[in-house]
Amino acid sequence: MEYLPKDPAILVSSVNMLLRDEEFDTLEALCYNFGTEPDDVKRYLFSHGFVYSAEQRQFRPIGYDE
Repeated sequence: MEYLPKDPAILVSSVNMLLRDEEFDTLEALCYNFGTEPDDVKRYLFSHGFVYSAEQRQFRPIGYDE
């Protein structure tokens, strides 16, 4: 993958897969590799119904993180 997808469903799936499969240790490392800011990814996915859980190292649907 040369860039992060723009579609929110594909983006959340891709980011979660890369973190789960330990391609990257942190969201920050993943974003650095793809030339984007973690806060930008978090804001974009939050606006589409996802929130980042640092403990679980994954994006989850809003409300599911409680």
